[in-house]
Amino acid sequence: MRTNPVTWFEIYVQDMERAQKFYESVLDLKLEGMNIPDFEMSMFPGSMDMELTGTSGALVRADGIKSGGTGTLVYFECEDCAVETGRVGPAGGRVHREKFSIGEYGFCSLVFDTEGNMFGLHSME
Repeated sequence: MRTNPVTWFEIYVQDMERAQKFYESVLDLKLEGMNIPDFEMSMFPGSMDMELTGTSGALVRADGIKSGGTGTLVYFECEDCAVETGRVGPAGGRVHREKFSIGEYGFCSLVFDTEGNMFGLHSME
């Protein structure tokens, strides 16, 4: 395999409007709704642009699927993860661990969204 094996991610939510507002506020971006039968989805930017590199995904609300699980952790790339971490509380989430060093691999912080999902923020500075 010559590419990153992760090709898509989904973050399950209970309240799409609240979750979308949270991620748009913290990451300073705009999500786009998808018309998918039986699911309510909002894609992260560039999700359908096959010319872009990296992995993308969507927020998903689906009957019978709960949010708040901690078995999978998604990290979002940032210039300085302290900036996005600072937006978490005002956007309705909570910080689990402020920016910390991971040595030569940069810095991370761990936060919870409005739906109880933990995710990571990563930066090199």
